[in-house]
Amino acid sequence: MPRAKKKNNRGGQHGNVQPFSDEDASIETLSHCSSFSDATSVADEGGEASEDAAQEDFQYKLKGFIDSTVDKSAKTRQGALDGLKTAMATRILYEFISERRMTITDSIERCLKKGKGEEQRAAASLACLLCIQLGSGIESEEVLKTLKPIFKNILADGSANIQARQAVATSLGLCTLVAEDDILDVHSTMECFENLFTRSYAKVDGTCPSINLQTSQLHTNALLSWALLLTICSANQLKDILHKHLPKLPRLLESEDVNMRIAAGETIALLFELTRDMESDFEFDDWEELCNKLSALATDCNKHRAKTDKKKQRSVFRDVLKAVEEGHFQSETIRFGTERMTIDSWVRKRTYDAFREFVGSGMNYHLQANEFIRDVFELGPPMLVDSATMKAMKISRFERHLHNSAAFKARTKARSKFRDKRVDVGEF
Repeated sequence: MPRAKKKNNRGGQHGNVQPFSDEDASIETLSHCSSFSDATSVADEGGEASEDAAQEDFQYKLKGFIDSTVDKSAKTRQGALDGLKTAMATRILYEFISERRMTITDSIERCLKKGKGEEQRAAASLACLLCIQLGSGIESEEVLKTLKPIFKNILADGSANIQARQAVATSLGLCTLVAEDDILDVHSTMECFENLFTRSYAKVDGTCPSINLQTSQLHTNALLSWALLLTICSANQLKDILHKHLPKLPRLLESEDVNMRIAAGETIALLFELTRDMESDFEFDDWEELCNKLSALATDCNKHRAKTDKKKQRSVFRDVLKAVEEGHFQSETIRFGTERMTIDSWVRKRTYDAFREFVGSGMNYHLQANEFIRDVFELGPPMLVDSATMKAMKISRFERHLHNSAAFKARTKARSKFRDKRVDVGEF
């Protein structure tokens, strides 16, 4: 990460004591590793011996996965990559991975070059998880230095598997955020993404280019990665990007792909937020026309579009319209363990969504235990809570039920006040 980057900022803790796991965010890791539990739950010598045995068994199976990434069978390689992905998404494995970083990187490189389709896709995702585990520092920089040329070649190769290109477009963005140290290299990577998503721009006469759904998804992934890297650009770079792309980005709102429309709307909101942070009196020349487009998408009732797409689109564009008109963001609170984090800006939302896409249901665990991710979201060092304290903090099932019921009623009342029922007229 070029800005506010700390060298050797490791992905997690390296001691024997693991942070507690949130009961509501418990993760089903590898089925054969389900006996692997946190050291904080061990209270006696027999338990410690059992924990050590379980950890050795866990690491033994991980070593088996690493060895299997060079197997002759594509199916075996695919399974090994998926196994490593699941482990990295749901555990902090810094020490184990650091010792085998070069071996894992070589395996990813081989799978990206010689694999096909799903294997390349899995390898690209594993590369990103590897960087997340290693954190911001020399080790992740070396991983990116090795894999970036391959990523860029796959992105630029129109004959490459489309799913592999989609995965690479997403992985390269987050790997760059985590590991890239040179802001000029960040800009170069952003240009690679621009070469893709700008092909979805509507023409001056308003007609949309003829693009199939898979290619549109590739362009959407490239746009989201580009938006992610916007969050670490310098002020001068942002000014150049604003001048070059803000007048053209609204053309993506004409796309037939709902995912592209939503990604474009969120990117526009992000650009407005970043620009207003630099210039509080910022004015956009085509502001009124843009607001009209956003308003139309926020109340879209076109019958030729699926109801689920319209519902999803309207929800997002109501927030985007408020962001453009008023500079408002609908904040959200993320709870993990005893801690809470507020998503209170489009920058924070784009960053959180990017990490969550790779670690999935393990996001809460990484927010608790991964030093690098905690540093990104300014959460401070990981908190260690012993089992006795965790037990004392737990509430009964009945109390939880009462709390959820009250929250549900309050949420229903609040939504009913602001729900505009007129937008649903004529949909049935």
